[in-house]
Amino acid sequence: MTSGAMTSGAMTSGAMTSGAMTSGATMTGASALVGSGCAAYAKAVPAGAGSVGGMAADPVATAASNNPLLTTLVAAVSGKVNAKVNLVNTLNSGEFTVFAPVDSAFKKIDSKTMTTLTTDSALLTKILTYHVIAGQLDASKIDGTHKTVEGGSVTVTGTGNNIKINGTSTVICGNVKTKNATVYLIDTVLTPPAM
Repeated sequence: MTSGAMTSGAMTSGAMTSGAMTSGATMTGASALVGSGCAAYAKAVPAGAGSVGGMAADPVATAASNNPLLTTLVAAVSGKVNAKVNLVNTLNSGEFTVFAPVDSAFKKIDSKTMTTLTTDSALLTKILTYHVIAGQLDASKIDGTHKTVEGGSVTVTGTGNNIKINGTSTVICGNVKTKNATVYLIDTVLTPPAM
């Protein structure tokens, strides 16, 4: 996988522009959102099922499917990237913390790796489950090292508008609640340590 830099708080695809929301600010259906892109996210998706408030009504995979910033992730977890990998029922039935790479995060992955993921179900599952922690961690508890469903660990550092995962991925907007999960939209796909 290749790594690229993205301006913190900015999103591509014309969906969002730079914006800031102060740490601890709240929005309808959310508590204490974190990340410098929350205001831009709220502006881009102000209402409906993909909004912060709308996502709170559905379990995480369903909520993500309504979010226009997560189309590639939704395709990956629902069998559209690799027919042998469908994690929708699993994600919708437990309590999780999910680091959800936005569409522009997947564009940073080289084309050879993306092609491999369409046929290597074990690798795709490993990458996807590395983005999931059992149990819900809100912004006040996210700092630290946490075991992922994949089995490896992620290290989260920082607070408010400056939260990083493994030092490489920045939280764009986090502490977004769904019916069964706490979601952190991130700007880079995380790579499990064994890769």
